[in-house]
Amino acid sequence: MNLEITALNTEVQQAAQFLQPLLTEVGKVIIGQKYLVERLVIGLLANGHVLLEGVPGLAKTLAVKTLASSLNVKFSRLQFTPDMLPADVVGTQIYNPQSGGFAVRRGPIFANLILADEINRAPAKVQSALLEAMQEKQVTIGDQTFGLEEPFLVLATQNPIEQEGTYPLPEAQVDRFMLKLRIGYPSREEERQILDTMARTSGQPSAHQVVEPKQILEAREVLNHIYVDDKVKEYIVDLVCCTREPDKYKIQVKDFIQLGASPRATIALTLCAKAHAFLRGRGYVTPQDVKTIGMDVLRHRVAITYEAEAEEKTSETVIRKIFDELPVP
Repeated sequence: MNLEITALNTEVQQAAQFLQPLLTEVGKVIIGQKYLVERLVIGLLANGHVLLEGVPGLAKTLAVKTLASSLNVKFSRLQFTPDMLPADVVGTQIYNPQSGGFAVRRGPIFANLILADEINRAPAKVQSALLEAMQEKQVTIGDQTFGLEEPFLVLATQNPIEQEGTYPLPEAQVDRFMLKLRIGYPSREEERQILDTMARTSGQPSAHQVVEPKQILEAREVLNHIYVDDKVKEYIVDLVCCTREPDKYKIQVKDFIQLGASPRATIALTLCAKAHAFLRGRGYVTPQDVKTIGMDVLRHRVAITYEAEAEEKTSETVIRKIFDELPVP
């Protein structure tokens, strides 16, 4: 087993050689926000969509655009607005009077990296237009279905839903996001660096292409081979099941949970833990990998009750209690 792990470590380190140039390139533009950049890369490696939430001005959009600039992939930006239509996302059929038939005009969803900016500013049916693309990696226009090229990733941003002019995302769509990130303010030192770098009218830093799609797809293949011990697998399943039936695990949070995490959470937690291990150059997953990435995988998948809201508890409070009290292998 030790020989296998050593071989896996070597394989991971070889496949991960593109990560440092990528992080360096992104770091030219994005100051601080290590958590944000690392989680975006985890989404890229684990083949999962990412939802970024934070108040305006925290470089959410800039981070996604910079990541796209560092990769040699096709990039589309969708600015969501209340008057947007589903056809603006997936495309539509255009009537051709000369031939008497309909031609398909593909929408901006036909790209590798999609920035869905301020996704919660569009009404539900526009948000739902993304569902098929996000889950099935295909788009249906009229009676034709089109596959989407790999890698395909939706990186969506939203402002907190308490603000004016926003619509809460449907639960079915939120569950399609592998990770939901909460972005906070930079530290005072990082703020000073931002001032020195960005407070100018021109000549701001930009990122250049340093990674090919082939490297990402090869890294995903290596990710599939990363070793997860049976005890760690049991721990992942226990974490997710505990959000549904906490009483079985003797954790007192049942009154605060309206809806637990879905089986999609189990898959996402395993893949993200593997991607986290990959970033650390390891060919095996530890329980700490699971705990580090767990909040980002679960925070949007656990719905809390009115009682929890009355006591000013959030899904994060509940999940943190589960992580603290569930025995770690």
